Amino acid sequence: MTIGIENNLLRKLFENVYFLNGTAYAGKSTMVRLLAEKYEGICCGENYHDELMYLIDPEYQPNLSYFKTMSGWQEFISRTPEEYDAWYIGTGQEAAELEIIKLLQLCSTGKKIFVDTNISVNTLQEISDYNHVAIMLSPQRMSVDRFFDRPDADKQFIYRKIMEAPDPDRAMFNYRNCLERINSQEHYEEFANSGFFTHLRTEESTIEDTLEQLEKHFLLI
Repeated sequence: MTIGIENNLLRKLFENVYFLNGTAYAGKSTMVRLLAEKYEGICCGENYHDELMYLIDPEYQPNLSYFKTMSGWQEFISRTPEEYDAWYIGTGQEAAELEIIKLLQLCSTGKKIFVDTNISVNTLQEISDYNHVAIMLSPQRMSVDRFFDRPDADKQFIYRKIMEAPDPDRAMFNYRNCLERINSQEHYEEFANSGFFTHLRTEESTIEDTLEQLEKHFLLI
C-alpha cells in the first residue's frame, strides 16, 4: 500500500517554504543562499536531499540508484542524449519524494526555507502557490556553454572524467549534446508556460536586481 498525503496538508505545512526551479545556470543556487542569509532562514541548495540517499533502493528508485549500478563514470558520460534526458527526468521525480520528506522535517523549525528544487511545476502547483514559487531561466547556450565554468565540485568532477576519456573531444561533444537535450526548448517552454513567476537571466542581469525581484515576488519586502 502506498501512503499519500493530501495536497492541502502539504500546502499548509509549506507556508514558509519558497521554491526555486528552472534551467541550469539561471542563478538558483546563489539566490537560495542569499535569501536564506538575509532572512535568517534555511538554505536547501542543489541536491540537499542527498543526506537521505541512504533510504533509496534500486527496485523503487532506479534513477537515483544509477551511480551504484553503473559500470563506471565513462558509462555515465557516454550515454546518448535520449538516455541522459530520460535518466535526468526520472532522477528529478525520485528526488522530489526525498525533498518532500526533508522539507517536512525542516518545517517544524518555524524558519523560512529557500529551496533549489527538483519538484516539478505540476507538483508545485498542487502543494504550493504563486507567491512561493519562482522559475529561473537562462538561455540554452548559456546553460550549456558555461556549465563547466562553475566551481561546483560535482561539475568539475564530471569535467575531469570527460578529460580522462579515451577521446576527450568526442566525450565532451557528446556530453554537451546531453546538456542541450535536458536544456531543450521543450523543457524551457514547460517552465516558461507553467503560470509561475519567471526570471530570465541575461548578460545584463545582476545579483542585486535578481534578489530584489525575488524578494518582491515572495512578498518578503
